[in-house]
Amino acid sequence: MADSKGFAPDPEIRVKDLRIGAIGAGMIMAECHLAAYHEAGFPVVAIASRTKANAAKVAERWSIPTVHETPEALIEDENVEILDLAFPPDQQPALIRHALKQKHIKGILAQKPLALTLEEAIALRDEAMAAGKILSVNQNMRYDQSMRVLKQILDKGELGTPVIATIEMRAIPHWQTFLEEYDRLTLSNMSVHHLDVLRFLFGEVDEIYTAARTDPRTKFEHKDGITASTIKFASGVFAVSLEDVWSGPREEGFDSDIYIKWRVEGTDGVAQGTIGWPTGAASTLSYASKRTTGGQWVTPEWDTMWFPHAFKGVMEQLQYAVKTGDAPALTVADNVKTVALIEAGYRSMVEGRAVKLSEIAI
Repeated sequence: MADSKGFAPDPEIRVKDLRIGAIGAGMIMAECHLAAYHEAGFPVVAIASRTKANAAKVAERWSIPTVHETPEALIEDENVEILDLAFPPDQQPALIRHALKQKHIKGILAQKPLALTLEEAIALRDEAMAAGKILSVNQNMRYDQSMRVLKQILDKGELGTPVIATIEMRAIPHWQTFLEEYDRLTLSNMSVHHLDVLRFLFGEVDEIYTAARTDPRTKFEHKDGITASTIKFASGVFAVSLEDVWSGPREEGFDSDIYIKWRVEGTDGVAQGTIGWPTGAASTLSYASKRTTGGQWVTPEWDTMWFPHAFKGVMEQLQYAVKTGDAPALTVADNVKTVALIEAGYRSMVEGRAVKLSEIAI
């Protein structure tokens, strides 16, 4: 829909006829990917997971005709044209590489983080290019409605030159059990949304300084629980991203709040809003511009949400790229730059200094 101000909170569905094979049967696939695809009319023809019984339950719920014994068997199914992965990042690269060998696979949508190391992400980028396959990464916050409208406001110059941006998260993620085996937590798996969307809004990063401490609620061993990153962009924009995964006591009788708030200040205006994910609500945006609103606050509205509706746009941009031969909106090459930013953040934590992105070879 487009609101009365002429913004487009959600993308147009231009292509929806390429056959999708889904790998994964957890929450993100069952509640987000498949819900969005059903609403958009994308054909999902097969599903597989680590446990066939789990895949079968999800297949019944979403009327998916074929359940494969293994992810590899699904990848080899010649009826599948688009591979949609929602799998742990230590196992994802092998499945991507298997898919790159299949003539019938035309496009691959991978989860973030693309891989556990920058080196492997770079290798996957290069291998996809060599195979002539479109590999895209599911950076779905770029399709959150408030972020899309904010990007349109910035592109129109309504805020003038951007000066400072902040994202403040006070919420508790659901850490998947496989994360207990890794040595990287919040920056790699939660902050990645915020750092990537800041790149989407403001371009290339010059340097990042990240500090972290453990989270009292997270019982398994970890280093980066609560994280705060300051980022300087080549354009001059200064940004701060805070991920407070503690967010205060959560116990019966304690009246605590959770939220994600963001704000962008420019030379000619201000925009601010919320990301609705923690509370299951729609994201919001209000802005005031000297150039276009007479300094008065304007609040565009929409009735869609980040989860699950953003996943329509993520899959559609890949289908459109496959159909037209154009580059996808979410390219693997661009995602490698986000992985490099995460890598720089971890280096900053270890070395206690700001890290230039020029130090990270990609």
